[in-house]
Amino acid sequence: MKDIKFIGVLSRKLFEASANQWIGYDGELLDLWFKPKPNPTKFLGNFFNLWRYLDVLPIENASQIVSLGETITPLVEIKFSNGLKTKIKQDQLFPTGSYKDRGAAVLISFLKYYGATNVIQDSSGNAGASIAAYAARAGISCEIFLPEDTSNGKILQMKSYGAKINKIAGDRDATAKATLFAAQEKVYASHCYHPVFLQGTKTFVYELIEQSNYKSPTAIVVPAGNGTLLLGCYIGLVELYNAGLIHTIPKLIAIQSEACNPLYRKHFGLNPIEKASKTIAEGIAILHPIREKQMLEAVSATGGTFISVTDNEVIEAWKEVSKQGFFIEPTSAATIAGLLKYANQTENSNDIVSLFSGNGLKSLDKINQFAFES
Repeated sequence: MKDIKFIGVLSRKLFEASANQWIGYDGELLDLWFKPKPNPTKFLGNFFNLWRYLDVLPIENASQIVSLGETITPLVEIKFSNGLKTKIKQDQLFPTGSYKDRGAAVLISFLKYYGATNVIQDSSGNAGASIAAYAARAGISCEIFLPEDTSNGKILQMKSYGAKINKIAGDRDATAKATLFAAQEKVYASHCYHPVFLQGTKTFVYELIEQSNYKSPTAIVVPAGNGTLLLGCYIGLVELYNAGLIHTIPKLIAIQSEACNPLYRKHFGLNPIEKASKTIAEGIAILHPIREKQMLEAVSATGGTFISVTDNEVIEAWKEVSKQGFFIEPTSAATIAGLLKYANQTENSNDIVSLFSGNGLKSLDKINQFAFES
């Protein structure tokens, strides 16, 4: 049996694992108290998919798995027009079209095992779609709270899985508040509050390191909204490093939109942003990330940094990637814009890894506004 508990981020108080335990006393954030010991020989011969890493996930055995066939995503080399060569993991190829399936698959598997029959979630799109899809697969009813200006394609996707949709007037903060009220009576399958979600996103680096023959890149460039991939990467890298499977931890380079870049500003000691502006990179437009302290600490601990990008830079990155045959959503292009910006600032620019985080089919209404401009 795996020893799985929750632990208060500050108090270090332990809680038994259950479907309803997503937060500690007085609103304290929880981490997972779980000590996996990665062993490559145990990965070999396992499923050629996310569940290859079952031994390091908080899931007891294969009978608990709720799966949509999430595979190991390809790691491909891309050469950009500025001469940069870098490797990109294609997480836009997951079943619902984004890397959020990593977290949702593990979280819903966990919640079903502990008896959840209904879940709620708040999301501007990708996390909501993932939770809705995996909940449907598990036979769990699902309710999604989202900002009223969420892309129509993402809303349609969630509805198609049978999720009940609640549009909330205002920004992401307003949506979060409405969800927290509802979470008093239902299981909150939160991608940012629930620590088990981060256990799913850590599989990104397990795959990456295995695909790289256990050689670390110098940097990994990821989006930074609520930080689910950023923190998952940090958790996974620390586990791999402590197990002696990698000898250095890559720098984590976190990308934010200039329209909503609270962590970028904190990292560099700039005046805080008081109100977010509209941006085509809606998926990372989070004014008050729940785990912002942990995100800042993860970036600093790896010697990384934050990069802020404009919508124009996002559009140019989107167009360049599209001309190479990859169709990604604007939020995903924001990460690529940040990658290009960071590469101009570092000498080891050809040893950086990033990802396509979301499929372009999710944001057709937004893409149509700029894709075919003369």
